[in-house]
Amino acid sequence: MYGAILGDIVGCPYEFTVSPKVKNFPLFIRESKFTDDTVMTIAIADALINNDVCSEKPIKNIDCMHKWGYKYPNESYGGRFSDWLFNKKRVPYWSFGNGSAMRVSSVGWLYDTIKRTREVAKFTSAVTHDHPEGIKGAESVASVIFLARNKTSKEDIKKYVESNFDYDLSRTCDEIRPNYRFDETCQGTVPEAITAFLEGQDFEDVIRTAVTLGGDCDTLTCIAGSMAEAFYGVPENLKEECRKRLTPEILKVIDKFDEIRERKRG
Repeated sequence: MYGAILGDIVGCPYEFTVSPKVKNFPLFIRESKFTDDTVMTIAIADALINNDVCSEKPIKNIDCMHKWGYKYPNESYGGRFSDWLFNKKRVPYWSFGNGSAMRVSSVGWLYDTIKRTREVAKFTSAVTHDHPEGIKGAESVASVIFLARNKTSKEDIKKYVESNFDYDLSRTCDEIRPNYRFDETCQGTVPEAITAFLEGQDFEDVIRTAVTLGGDCDTLTCIAGSMAEAFYGVPENLKEECRKRLTPEILKVIDKFDEIRERKRG
């Protein structure tokens, strides 16, 4: 999950401002901190590693999202999600916001088949984001992570996304960047994040490329970073910088997740 969380932290300062349009910006500044993207990423991971989702009514997801949201109530949650979270609602609200895609990264690491990966990604989305586009966003990101960690080429990953999710990945980042604006939807964030991942040359380059696109910058970079980690891994110096900015209880979930992930590798 380091990739997703680092993307959130690095992208955070540019969420509601003009992002740098070139890659040589400082990765970490005073305003670099985790946001709701990290909190909900941790919530889903917590749910999965403590009580695997095996039904179409993943109550554990809801419980963990409420629990972690209440632990960190001031992390810039979206309006409709905030209402769901802090009023402890338990029914979805037909959302296609990009929150389903930004919190799904742990799913891409835990399962042995892409079919199961997509199934669980759908469950993690549908507790709030039950619109087909919200579900598609979560499934596509989890699928890219699954394929990337299993050494699939970027060319084949692109083909899989285009054929299974009907996202337009024909534009380059240079073509996206000039007219791209803040967009909180899956359909306006996930293809751009995938494109940044496909164009990046290494983990850090993916992060920098994603930030230069702007838009909903922390979430877009969170999504791109989650995929980049699966393909490239995360440099140790960036993991260390990430850990400095997290709380002990968040680090506890990350460490347990990594332990389970390594055990599955065998």
